[in-house]
Amino acid sequence: MKVLPIQNYETKTWLLNRHYAKRIPSISYAFGLYDDNNLVGVCTYGSPPSPSLCTGVCGEEYKDRVLELNRLILDSPKPNSASYLVSQSLKLLPKPSIVVSYADTGQGHVGYIYQATNFLYTGLSEARVDWAVKGLEHLHSKTLSEGMTLEAIQEKYGDRFYHKDRDRKHRYIIFTGSKLQKKRLQKKLNYEIEPYPKGESKRYDASGYVETQGVLF
Repeated sequence: MKVLPIQNYETKTWLLNRHYAKRIPSISYAFGLYDDNNLVGVCTYGSPPSPSLCTGVCGEEYKDRVLELNRLILDSPKPNSASYLVSQSLKLLPKPSIVVSYADTGQGHVGYIYQATNFLYTGLSEARVDWAVKGLEHLHSKTLSEGMTLEAIQEKYGDRFYHKDRDRKHRYIIFTGSKLQKKRLQKKLNYEIEPYPKGESKRYDASGYVETQGVLF
């Protein structure tokens, strides 16, 4: 198996058809996992949607170094495929980089892949309130609101529109670069490093998270 850079358009089918979010995030770098020249996994990195996160991780000086590992999708039965894709793709990013990724508790994710690839665990994201539409909870609010104002969405869905607590996410961070660069960045880290969380073990496949291998993203 090997990991290679791929073009953004090569990720489209994977992101729209195989990932639960059903939308394409900001993509600065995309990588594919190949098995005998067959694409069996996709990993993408992009600018985090929150500017405050970029400055909050290691300060204003390093805000332009922050990337989010925002999609990780596998269609491979081989053990350790996900951790191999993540670890190898990290080596292909610009150096130094500060990489943030999240494991969504609402999807039952804990982040074992990030633990296996030596990310630092920095706790849960802040508690927030989101809006949703009854019957369309599986769709992200950004997907539903594309090209529409909040007022237009409320008018369109009427009583189906409601507010709900946002699912909190486990936040993981890793630094790329030389030993000196990584040491310098970790000293600047503004989040407290915490013990890894644990939870029910599952395995990711192309259609979702299913009970099998003992790995939970």
